[in-house]
Amino acid sequence: MFKRILFPGLLAALLLQCRPSTRQKNEVRADSSLATITDNADTNIAISAVTVDSFEFNFVTEKLFPQLVKLPSGDSFKLQLPKGFLITPAAQINSRLRFMAKGPDGRLFATDMNDLSDNKKGKVLIFDGWNEARKQFDTVHTYLRNLHNPNQIAFYEGYMYVAETHGLSRYAYQAGDNLATDTGQIIARFPDYGLSYKYGGWHLTRSLAFYNDKLYVSVGSSCNACTEAETNRAVILEMNPDGSNSHVFAKGLRNAVGMRFIGNRLWVTGMGRDLLGPDKPEDLFQEITRGGYYGWPFYFQYRQRIYADENFADSSRPPEVKEPPKALVGFQAHTAPLGFDFFNSFEHPALNDAVLVCLHGSTSVWRQRGYEVVRLEKNGSYSSFISGFLTGKIAPDRHGRPCDILQNDTRSFYLTDDLKGVLYYVWRE
Repeated sequence: MFKRILFPGLLAALLLQCRPSTRQKNEVRADSSLATITDNADTNIAISAVTVDSFEFNFVTEKLFPQLVKLPSGDSFKLQLPKGFLITPAAQINSRLRFMAKGPDGRLFATDMNDLSDNKKGKVLIFDGWNEARKQFDTVHTYLRNLHNPNQIAFYEGYMYVAETHGLSRYAYQAGDNLATDTGQIIARFPDYGLSYKYGGWHLTRSLAFYNDKLYVSVGSSCNACTEAETNRAVILEMNPDGSNSHVFAKGLRNAVGMRFIGNRLWVTGMGRDLLGPDKPEDLFQEITRGGYYGWPFYFQYRQRIYADENFADSSRPPEVKEPPKALVGFQAHTAPLGFDFFNSFEHPALNDAVLVCLHGSTSVWRQRGYEVVRLEKNGSYSSFISGFLTGKIAPDRHGRPCDILQNDTRSFYLTDDLKGVLYYVWRE
């Protein structure tokens, strides 16, 4: 069950800069029938310590073992994880559960985009009342509702920030609140017309991250491959926490959905354009720097090489267009990488100082691409860490689409599935 896909490069380039990250009404009762049955096969783990410029970390090769998962909705299937890890559904909301964040009071928040349409039925949810014995949340609060495709939230200096398709809002937050106490303030607006939305594109999600008293927002392109007429599409914006002084931080990013600072460096996941064939371009995990240009739509990456897109050979080019840097990791085409996390001080060698990435999977199910959680490896490759969400080539064979991942503590993490609306809890034995 172990899979390794090799690419040149060094994960050490990422890890060298990593530091620990700082991390009532309208209630719905969480289902209490969740269950996990584990396999008792023996483990096979090889550990080797590697030192790069006095930063030491472990690389691990392990077998994956099956665990039977039963959802409250009735679906039953097996997921494969490394021996020593257990997984169980901690809640199921039966709609499009997306990105997570911990509140200042330590509670778990997540966005709910409702479904695949361009809609204003989205929510911000709070998972509350953790039951350690059952590994479940007893209650799900709806903190905000009637939102326009909310993809991500963040907390900063007494506010909750909510990224919707049309704009970025912030709400005053008091620890322990189960319902928003104000109507919010829109501090930035983004294009929300001409989307031609179908099956997850072009592109409704807005992602955000804070670093050094600045706010960063990713705004995807309006198309699969085109020269944008507006300067605030296919970019990452930088602004002050109140939305002032907004300007373009980086360009040429078709849709950087996963976005996170690791140490003082900004990393994103990105999806390559369609209609260039079944295996190219690669989807990417890459570092973003100020003023950088990252290729779309004039260039793409395939097998750690940069190619010019011949469809744009005769197109006029903005002055910043040049051959982009190679990404640290290139994922197989159509795997659709989304959320990721860097695991710091985790009490298991398979995850200590490691990066896990959610591969959401191709909407063309027959491709059998993605639908798993992978771990980045030392040489720029990646390997399966949680697999089994896809068991065939047609839509009924899909049991989940991994969306976001968040370390909870030194022994556990959360994983969202936006196909069946499941919040998974994963922990070491």
